[in-house]
Amino acid sequence: CYCLSIIFLFQTLYPSAYRIKRETYSLINPTFQHSVEDIQLLFEILLGGMQIQGDGHTLLIPDEELASLRSVEKLEVICEEVLPKRLSDIRRLTAELTQRRQHLSWQDFERTVLTLVYTTQTLAQITNKHQKEIWTDTLIQLFQALQKDLKPF
Repeated sequence: CYCLSIIFLFQTLYPSAYRIKRETYSLINPTFQHSVEDIQLLFEILLGGMQIQGDGHTLLIPDEELASLRSVEKLEVICEEVLPKRLSDIRRLTAELTQRRQHLSWQDFERTVLTLVYTTQTLAQITNKHQKEIWTDTLIQLFQALQKDLKPF
């Protein structure tokens, strides 16, 4: 069935988006953006200095007013539970994005942008030259995948 094929494709990019975790806001395939207002809010949160931490899987939003919004709970679930944080997982994602023949769903596009944000923030903290090169290469691949997705096929 075509529907099952589409679901399978989404699952291969972000499989944790389809798992329900006991301790988290119970969402299957969580997405943050559902309206123009959500897009504007995400942009404001990103400009406000949002930090996606890797080890503790914590989302930090410096603006307390923005951080307290109910809709931010979904963003927290996405950043803490859905986005890949390990370099190996991000590289697997970039390999799959490189091989894709169709455009990303808007949910996967959103998650890929947030993965790009996380990768950029992680890269900025790395001091080891070899690790910095690997993360830089991964960042470039993520950017190229997003750029490719924005072009018509």
